[in-house]
Amino acid sequence: MLQSYVLDSVTVLEARHRGAVVVAASHGGVYAGYLAARANVAAVILNDAGVGKDEAGIGALAYLQALGVCAAAVDHASARIGDGEDMRRSGVLSHVNPLARDAGCRQGMYVEEAVTLLRRLPSVESYAVLPVREARQILEPNARIPVIGIDSVSLLLPEDAGALVVAASHGGVLAASQSDGVPFGVAAISFHDAGGGKNDAGFGRLAPLQEKGIAAVTVSAGSARIGDARSCYQSGIISRVNACAAELGAAVGQPLRLCYASWLSDRDFGMKEEESL
Repeated sequence: MLQSYVLDSVTVLEARHRGAVVVAASHGGVYAGYLAARANVAAVILNDAGVGKDEAGIGALAYLQALGVCAAAVDHASARIGDGEDMRRSGVLSHVNPLARDAGCRQGMYVEEAVTLLRRLPSVESYAVLPVREARQILEPNARIPVIGIDSVSLLLPEDAGALVVAASHGGVLAASQSDGVPFGVAAISFHDAGGGKNDAGFGRLAPLQEKGIAAVTVSAGSARIGDARSCYQSGIISRVNACAAELGAAVGQPLRLCYASWLSDRDFGMKEEESL
């Protein structure tokens, strides 16, 4: 039988996970599917992140189907996004790709039962990975403060300190490490709320970022594609804000792009961050 692993995020996949069945509490967007494929997993179960705009929260399933890889997603209301153990214990499948269905996985099935079925799959050889578009980009090239779009918060760099960041990752804290994923002092950052989900896990990063004095907001699952920073920036509608962001004028229901435009037009915004660099 194949090995199985439980992870809080697909971003930590490494060589030992090759050919295994992986339960990862990341969203089920295409970029997460790409990371799973890059690790050459045999099968993966992700979080459907509320499914959301253009069904982006389950985009990995079709992407992996094209590579011949079994993939499924759990209902975001059944398990906390960012918490692999909670997904293993209480996750209920909401979507499966045809290959996973052929392996016996079904909507409404608990994760542990699905893993047992998937571990019976034959061993897989290496497979080619379909490329994805550039996952890091400058969203406002001429802005006085850099506006950086990243499809995954794992792409945040030290030079992003003092920048406005649009991260298309879910807004949940990773359970084991309790990491908010933001080690550098950005001016402000947005995440995707992944539909909120169980215990409002999709908003979990806002409080720890507040403790750091970093303005942080989430955009709603229905307004923007998870895993797609440009979509979050262009059409995202703010669903929740922390106190730092509220003090700067961010509000629920406001388009993210207008919020950032307001901050960019405020000559005092970012000065504290710039002075500390």
